[in-house]
Amino acid sequence: MRASAFLYPWDVLGDPEAAARTAALGVRQVTLASAYHSTRALTPRHPGHRIVTAEHAAVLYPPDADRWAGRDLRPYPAGDWAPAGDDPYGRAAAALAGAGLEVHTWVVLAHNSRLGAEHPDTSVVNAYGDRYPWAPCIARPAVRDHLTALAAEAAVRPGAAGTELESCGWYGFAHLHAHDKVGGVALGDAAQYLMSLCFCPDCRNGYAAQGLDAGELAALVRRALEPVWSAGGSDAAGWPAVEKLLGAGPAAATLAWRTRAARALQEAAVGAVRAAAPPGFRVLLHADPAPYRCGANVGVDAGHLLGVADGAVLPCTGGPAAREAVLAPFGPHRREGTVLAANLTVVSGMGGSPATLAADAAHAASLGATELRLYHAGLASDADLRTVTEQLAELG
Repeated sequence: MRASAFLYPWDVLGDPEAAARTAALGVRQVTLASAYHSTRALTPRHPGHRIVTAEHAAVLYPPDADRWAGRDLRPYPAGDWAPAGDDPYGRAAAALAGAGLEVHTWVVLAHNSRLGAEHPDTSVVNAYGDRYPWAPCIARPAVRDHLTALAAEAAVRPGAAGTELESCGWYGFAHLHAHDKVGGVALGDAAQYLMSLCFCPDCRNGYAAQGLDAGELAALVRRALEPVWSAGGSDAAGWPAVEKLLGAGPAAATLAWRTRAARALQEAAVGAVRAAAPPGFRVLLHADPAPYRCGANVGVDAGHLLGVADGAVLPCTGGPAAREAVLAPFGPHRREGTVLAANLTVVSGMGGSPATLAADAAHAASLGATELRLYHAGLASDADLRTVTEQLAELG
């Protein structure tokens, strides 16, 4: 199976061995971040540093001034870890291509805390009136236009053969935020869905178009969540659990509105990328086939996604049941050339299992996976990378 390793530009720049070391893993491709959210990242092998702090979401190349002229919302350049005006993505991509690796861009869209801090009206607003600055509301026309323009620029970098769009849909409550203090009440994914419903002006109008009064819906959400707060949490999961909390009718109406907004962004973003890209450029979305899910792997309808993009990157870390849950729904909608990439974490310290990579990949292939994604070659220890090399050789 074709395999690709995720990398950040800072994993490569300043490390003359990084590109060759990545190629030696046995991968043919690197999925290299060109637009990414804020993060603090370990670099366990780099000769010049061990920690990189990217303080805000940014594009990792010089943005085109003409493209963004006159726009209120625009991408932020990389922070202090990169010199002003530098092209860290471009320099890293050139080094990787020089080692014989095909480079695809990795673009994070609807996840940007700085955007929400500086432009509060772009953010998701929950049923209590709290804003989520990390989660741009994709139903807002200005946000959708911004993310569409960002997708086209960040995806189609010189020499890139394809792109993977992450967070191309709804982000929500769940967020690996600095010094997070939200674990006191455990929320299953049903409660997470309710906490992720947006009540900004555009979403309130969207609910109205579905026959819901937004004020009544917000009150219903708050009442439905009250037992969760008093009981100290809930592990209720799955769409039937959402229906139990909200009622089947209101739940379906909220999902219909959110699906419409997500599809509008996905169709616009993929269309903009295709318009800017050369022939043969592949466009994949990080996704989850449960349409109500939020986050990096956005909830989608499998048939719609495969009618828009060339395929999906699917979260496959975990046991056989986890892989089957995300891969099986795509089977009936596959066509010739469809890419279903099984994303497997290979960092032991992040819950990955590099020692079972070959077996996990074979199982994913039996469920229809055509490629592998390895998260994350820059974060993994030397021991994990040695194991990955052995496991990929076993796959052949």
